[in-house]
Amino acid sequence: MLAAILETDDAERLYMGLSLLVSAAAAGEKARALVGFGALTALFDPPPPRHVIEAEREPFRATLSALRDTALATCDVKACAAAAQATGVSRLATISTPQFLEETAGARLVFV
Repeated sequence: MLAAILETDDAERLYMGLSLLVSAAAAGEKARALVGFGALTALFDPPPPRHVIEAEREPFRATLSALRDTALATCDVKACAAAAQATGVSRLATISTPQFLEETAGARLVFV
């Protein structure tokens, strides 16, 4: 199992975290994500990517949206309960961080 904690609000880092999750799921591996404060807003309204040239920004955004949608469809993606409450973002089911860690014990853990 791959367990990812997505905390960043950086679009490029979020892209990488989602790519890891989607790749694991495509390979038949269970993939779970806990979406924290920064990533919770950025997941649905990503900021402009800082390192992507202007001509590639729209394709990047489209791919990031596709990765997000694929991750939501193929992985178990939940918001940190405290983050969802604090930010007011309620588009995902929630889980506490201790519960997420308990349920993913033994998994490869990635923090983005």
